[in-house]
Amino acid sequence: MASGLNKVLLIGRLGKDPEVRYTTTGGSVATFSIATNENWTDKNGQKQERTEWHRIVAWGKLGEICGQYLSKGREAFVEGRLQTREWTDKEGHKRYTTEIVASNVQFLGGASEKSAPSNDFAAPSFETPSMEAQAGGGMMDDEVPF
Repeated sequence: MASGLNKVLLIGRLGKDPEVRYTTTGGSVATFSIATNENWTDKNGQKQERTEWHRIVAWGKLGEICGQYLSKGREAFVEGRLQTREWTDKEGHKRYTTEIVASNVQFLGGASEKSAPSNDFAAPSFETPSMEAQAGGGMMDDEVPF
């Protein structure tokens, strides 16, 4: 029986600088959003465009590198897997988020203000942290836990 395939490939621009946080065990995680655009011509011949925002999570050394070199407006290629998580907020409501867990990030286009090299960085070999390790503490009610 086949196990399936969960693979995401995106090229887009960052909407803001990555945010790097550290877990209670000292692991690092960077979060950022990438915008992708879809263009088409509608049935009336009018050009249309839609922007889709994708939440990216990069763990470990890959997250540190993203935090160091990526910045708002920078174009990047992201490879990873789709993951939906669930948690309960402070009011007891179940919350969900769907995100891309990055395994590879390539910096595209010209260097940003942070002078990133145009190289790719693959995630180091490590086991994906458990949901408890990812949850962390000290979050706001509407924040996604890490």
